Amino acid sequence: QVLLVESGGGLVQAGGSLRLSCAASGGIFSRNAMGWYRQAPGKQRELVASIRSGGTTTYEDSVKGRFTISRDNAKNTVYLQMNSLKPEDTGVYYCRSGWGSIPVERGYWGQGTQVTVSS
Repeated sequence: QVLLVESGGGLVQAGGSLRLSCAASGGIFSRNAMGWYRQAPGKQRELVASIRSGGTTTYEDSVKGRFTISRDNAKNTVYLQMNSLKPEDTGVYYCRSGWGSIPVERGYWGQGTQVTVSS
């Protein structure tokens, strides 16, 4: 029903910036919460940032002040602006669409986009 496609990942030096995009199709985008997750090599997946349908945002502590999540409901797209990138930000970034209080494993997931930050 819902397809999420991420883009914007790549290789960047520490201190640089990237902007990730997640385009959604096949569902009622504006009603769902959206989140960006990342999985670093050898580590568990973690929530980086989320935005609810009403615009409320949350951030993982290590990215506060550096990352900004936003959504454009008219374009069915959610963004993650990443500034002052650090090597620890390296990982595969996944876009997720969720609702209510369903477990994080549920909902819809994109295929992921690789972000690599070099030192």
